[in-house]
Amino acid sequence: MPLPLILGVGAAVAGLVGVGSGVHGAVKMKEANDTMKSAESRHKSNIEKFEKKSESTNKTMDALGELELQILKSFDDFSNTIEKIQNRPQFKQYNKDGLTLPKYDKETLKNVSVGAGVLLGGLGGAALGTAGGFAAAGATTSAVMALGTASTGTAIASLSGVAATNATLAALGGGAIAAGGGGMALGTTILGATTLGVGLLVGGVIFSVTGGKLSDKADEAYSQMKKAEETINKACRYLEELKVTADKYSASITKVRDKYLETFNYVSYVVNTLHKVDWHDFTEEEQLATQNSVLLVGLLYNMCKVSLVNKSENENTMNTINKNEVETAINNSEQVLSSLA
Repeated sequence: MPLPLILGVGAAVAGLVGVGSGVHGAVKMKEANDTMKSAESRHKSNIEKFEKKSESTNKTMDALGELELQILKSFDDFSNTIEKIQNRPQFKQYNKDGLTLPKYDKETLKNVSVGAGVLLGGLGGAALGTAGGFAAAGATTSAVMALGTASTGTAIASLSGVAATNATLAALGGGAIAAGGGGMALGTTILGATTLGVGLLVGGVIFSVTGGKLSDKADEAYSQMKKAEETINKACRYLEELKVTADKYSASITKVRDKYLETFNYVSYVVNTLHKVDWHDFTEEEQLATQNSVLLVGLLYNMCKVSLVNKSENENTMNTINKNEVETAINNSEQVLSSLA
């Protein structure tokens, strides 16, 4: 065969091989592109699920936090009324069936009332989850701390470690529990939807990588998405569990609060409207109502003291929901309410 013909055939074969490689490369690019788009779409959906769950839990925790602070703030009216009653007995510590409630102490009640008022006053422009943070850390403790910092100009969000115990509670590690943070960070294992495969996709076009490297990068991005998905799902389960616990506790506190208001409104009517201010002039029913009011205030004080979350000592592990203490507080409330019936 003449040399020119041989060279021509060789060139033709090389051209065909080149076309074949190009077709194969194009298929690889499309597969990698599809993998990347799938990873990004799924990751975006996961992030949206988390944000929705986080917002829902924050709202529930905020409602609980505000409820507790309003209750604590109302103790000022209670102590003012009780202090008008002359010759009243000492309302001692309550101890029964393993349950202990604090004795009546006007200074303690006034302090927590003022502190709660400070916190409520700062919630107007506060971020979602701030009030819930007080419930998470314990509203009573938060209110007492707020009283001590009210004159220092300390930001509400930093009081009582609320930033570290936000309602979403920094469930994830990796630096998620950041002082001063306003919400839940997702940590280093969760990437924003636009960060998956950076450098691979620009306007849907893959560049900067070729051949096997392209598939490797796409597979790596998909693996990142799956890892983030596991963490997000874990966080969502945590948030749902926290929301259920907060709803249950809120219902229990509301039940005690309603009984307290019913009882104390009667006492307030006797003292502030009828102007009965001598214990010896009280009827047996009025004395019992007063004693029950004191008992219910102690119960509410303790219930608002419960922190819904146990903060993890290790930032790489999740916080835990304080289920045992919450359940104990609910059982105690039922015990006290049944004793008043």
